[in-house]
Amino acid sequence: MPADANQHGDIFGGWVMSQVDIAGGVVAARRARGRVATVAVNSFVFKQPVLIGDLVSFYATISRVGRTSVTVDVEVYAQRNPGDVICVKVTEASLTYVAVGVDRRPRDLPSE
Repeated sequence: MPADANQHGDIFGGWVMSQVDIAGGVVAARRARGRVATVAVNSFVFKQPVLIGDLVSFYATISRVGRTSVTVDVEVYAQRNPGDVICVKVTEASLTYVAVGVDRRPRDLPSE
């Protein structure tokens, strides 16, 4: 939305980062079968700007599973130019989440 953009029509990077964290957190919580907390942003690369009007898609996959943590890779693509649609990768990131219990302390992940 325009409120999420700068004066040049580019979406704020912070908005993209928050959506990446949400996408990664969904996958991590599913694997953890419960609550997770973001503990690290291992890498985050903005490859191209996201423009007002882009249709943005987030694809998250688990790349590593530890005893209490899950590392998730997220790729972000934008579809633009409705008259002649093009799709470009705009962002890629890697985040680590830790499974937490009701006491908000780390807990072991369940076996698959």
